Amino acid sequence: MGPMTQQDAPKQLRLIIETDDFDEALRFYRDVLGMPEQPAFATEGEDRVSILHAGIATVELATPTHVRAIDAIEKAPTPEGPRLRIALEVQDTEKTVRAVAASGAEQLSPVVHTPFQTLNARFLAPGGSQVTFFQELESLDERTAREGFSTDDQRARS
Repeated sequence: MGPMTQQDAPKQLRLIIETDDFDEALRFYRDVLGMPEQPAFATEGEDRVSILHAGIATVELATPTHVRAIDAIEKAPTPEGPRLRIALEVQDTEKTVRAVAASGAEQLSPVVHTPFQTLNARFLAPGGSQVTFFQELESLDERTAREGFSTDDQRARS
């Protein structure tokens, strides 16, 4: 069997963030960042989950109980290791930084103009995840035309 076609490709990326303080994480992502929430299934008690839209992707917040329940359903081991760092593209990094800082989140880095033409700032979000907010300063076409930008396939052929 060959590689999957574009029609067979995944239709959604879902990043699952396990958090011990579900209410604070939900407040941060849904209420501070304004990510719309969609219905999600959980059983009862401490099994809580929220699926939030972040443009094309979704962010799923889950309690440890919910993560263990899904691990059991999927018959998968519970992974160990660091929590994830995520990056969210925003319209205006400076405005986002002001709103996120006002919410009480810890700012880990100032707004930085990167060599790849974005404005980035990093915060520690509820649940211990590091979140980078970034604003694109040039289009994909402009970026593609600049030296140093290529795909992995293009690098392999060089």
